Amino acid sequence: MDFKGKVVIITGASSGIGAATAVKFAKFGAKLALVGRNVENLKETAAKCENENSLTPLLINVNLADESAVSNIISEVLGRYGQLDVLVNNAGIIENGTIENTSLDQFDRIMDTNVRSVYQLTMLAVPELIKTKGNIINTSSVCGLRAFPNVLAYNISKSAIDQFTRCVALELAPKGVRCNSVNPGVIVTNLHKSGGMNDEAYEKFLEHCKITHALGRAGDVEEVANAICFLASDLATFTTGMNMPVDGGRHAMCPR
Repeated sequence: MDFKGKVVIITGASSGIGAATAVKFAKFGAKLALVGRNVENLKETAAKCENENSLTPLLINVNLADESAVSNIISEVLGRYGQLDVLVNNAGIIENGTIENTSLDQFDRIMDTNVRSVYQLTMLAVPELIKTKGNIINTSSVCGLRAFPNVLAYNISKSAIDQFTRCVALELAPKGVRCNSVNPGVIVTNLHKSGGMNDEAYEKFLEHCKITHALGRAGDVEEVANAICFLASDLATFTTGMNMPVDGGRHAMCPR
């Protein structure tokens, strides 16, 4: 995989899958634009990337739920690099809630970050991706492929991303732009703790992954980053519209 001379935007790059993906792209020579809300964490990610390829990433500190802020991302990237080759829509949030105890506020928060911002940023990026015959990778979830209780709004948002991926892939295929998603299972990140899970509950949750994932464990951010880089690379030039599980086989399992 070689991304020398390629410009890659990664949202949610301040931690977890986004940070690992940024470092992986840097290892393969990419010029990076790292988008996130936590400035200090973004700087840490940038330092790791710079150690890999001696290129200083562009840091863009925005809340992706802020429509006016998102509209400036592409102009900043073009101002620095003059082109765009890969868009990785990775940022996302999760909150617990069933149809009995959720709220419209929760639905709006999750949909604004997980879906609306992806729709907006992709829409703005497409003209530049057409010029370079670039591609788009969306971070979805096994929750987009299967139903799980107590994360209703999150499930809906990820199903929306999967359909968005397929539709955009069909629309842009005639113009040489590919669009795919990765659908991780449980990956060891701060996502669930940020969503309200305490340390004890999270440890039990990871232990339970030995049962809920066919490979007998939760995943690692590196494993998802590898899949993202593969789909974005010239090794996957005939792959588009794919929702790719990176979930230790969880999508294939049924309760007994």
